[in-house]
Order: sequence, then C-alpha cells, then structure tokens
Amino acid sequence: MAVKFPFRSTIILTVIGILAVFLPFLLMTAGILDAYTAHVIAMGGVNAIMAMSVNMIVGITGQLSLGQAGFLAIGAYSCIFFSQDLGLPLPLAAVCATALTTIAGFLIGFPVLKLTGDYLAIVTLGFGEIIRVVFINLKALTGGPNGRQFTTAMVLDGRLALGIVTAVLVALLALVQNFLRSTYGRAMLAVREDEIAANSAGVDIFRYKMLGFVLAAFIAGIGGSLYGMVVGFVKPDIAQFLKSIDFLIYVVLGGMGSMTGSILAAYVLTYLQEFLRFLQDYRLLIYPLILIFVMLFRPKGLLGTKEFSFVHSLDRLAAFIRRKNGKEQADA
Repeated sequence: MAVKFPFRSTIILTVIGILAVFLPFLLMTAGILDAYTAHVIAMGGVNAIMAMSVNMIVGITGQLSLGQAGFLAIGAYSCIFFSQDLGLPLPLAAVCATALTTIAGFLIGFPVLKLTGDYLAIVTLGFGEIIRVVFINLKALTGGPNGRQFTTAMVLDGRLALGIVTAVLVALLALVQNFLRSTYGRAMLAVREDEIAANSAGVDIFRYKMLGFVLAAFIAGIGGSLYGMVVGFVKPDIAQFLKSIDFLIYVVLGGMGSMTGSILAAYVLTYLQEFLRFLQDYRLLIYPLILIFVMLFRPKGLLGTKEFSFVHSLDRLAAFIRRKNGKEQADA
C-alpha cells in the first residue's frame, strides 16, 4: 500500500528538522565545528528569524516597515528584565518577552497601518528611533547607552545556542509555512497583490494588515530573546535604523515573499561578513558590491517568490537516479 503524500512529507520534514538541530552537536563533538563558527551560525539563525519577521510584513502583507529592529530590542531587553530583575526561568522569560513584544506590535501597528506606502515606512522608522531613544534614557532598566548584560550563567554557550536557535527557527518556519497555506495566509497574500480587488471580495484589509504586523512583532520578539541569550549583551543601538535595513536586505536578496529564500540570504550574508573580516575596512566596499551584482543579475532575489522544498528536491533526485539507472540498464 502506497504511503499518502502528506504523511510522507511530514516524515521527511520531521527527519530533516531533527537532523538540522542535532547535526551541530555532532560536528562540535567531533571537533569539525569550533565554538567561534558555531556562534556565527547561531547569529545567522537569529538574523534568519528577523528576516522572517520583516518578510511577513514586506513580502507577505506588502507593507514597507523600517522599524523592525525596534521590536528586536524590545524582545532582547524584556528577556533580560524578566530573567534577571524578576528572577523568572530563562524559557519563561523568553515567552513573556515575546508576549510583551507582540503587544507592542499591536499598539504600534494600530495607528501606523492607517497609512500606506512611503508614509508607512517613515512612521515605522520614527517608531524605531523612538524605541532606541527611550531605551537610552531608561537607564535604571536598560543601562542607558552602555546597555545591559546577561549574567554568565544565563548566556548560552556555542553548542547549546546553536541547537536552540536552529530548533526555534525550524519550528517557526513550519508554523509560518502552514499559516501561509491557511485561509488567513491566503487573505494576506490577496491584500499584497491587490487591495482593491481583495476588498471587493470581502477581505478586511486593515484586519489582515494588522494580523501580519502583529505576527511579525511576535517573530521579532522571539528573535530578540534569542539575540540576548546568544550575545549576552544588549545595547540600544540594536534598534537603530541601519539594523532594520540589514534585515530588509536579507529579504530583498533572498526573495520578497520567500521565507526560505530570506533565511538562506541571512545565513549567507552573516557568514560573509565574518569571512571578509580579514579585509578590515575594505570589506565595507566588497560587501555592497556583492549585493549590487546579485541584484543586477538576480533582481527578484535568490528564490524570488518561490519556496525551497526538501520533499520536491528529494523527488527530483530520486527521479534522476531512476532515469540514470534505467539508462545504464538499457545500455547494458
């Protein structure tokens, strides 16, 4: 009896997800992956989560937001506050920080999503800068411009950080992909493609814009909590405008609307920055040139609006092997 495709797909994706989480442990245990590289890959995972957050607004809902780094800062500072000041266990502190960031996303999104286009981008940029300035002046809670630091016992080591970040990223990707295939996800895509047509079909435009914005804040809250755990030190500068631009670059390079594309771009660019560090200040010239060439020859990004599928890739590989074996048998 043939196995049904959905069940087969679930098994394949579950196995790949487990391998993605536990493979770093095996590589570090074998001495193939050192602690520094593990930390860089873990930061790539955090950036990938933030790229998913930006893609939820820009690529899925079709709204331009330039203040997503502000939600990263809220999640990071909140995680430190709940864990160190209130004494909550680190997992519970991360959950509370994510919830607080989601609430902040709702409160900010409710007024700003009345605007569209350039006005929305400017207002979200302003909110991001307001968050940064507020954190600078709340010295009692945030440490002011000098930032706050996790205690040593709360900072994740390279192996644990990489495993937890990868596990969270895999779980988020699975949840987001399933959400986008739901009725709510299809409605958000309809809003992105044509607001007038979606409104004519009975889709509540503002409701689904808010849903996308709040979901993006939720994902950014998770990313901020993980950022605080991995780095162990948070400054208000992480809420600055240039940080939001970095996340937007991941989305544009990977493909607007493609979650897997933005994740791939986040990992590649994070590692590329470290790989080019030996060039010192010259990397500030080479890094933008690489982005320019990619945009010239691949303007829609690495994957465009498509999603990478492990199941379809394995099917194509299996079909190629079968054709090759069949050809060899025919020649024999």
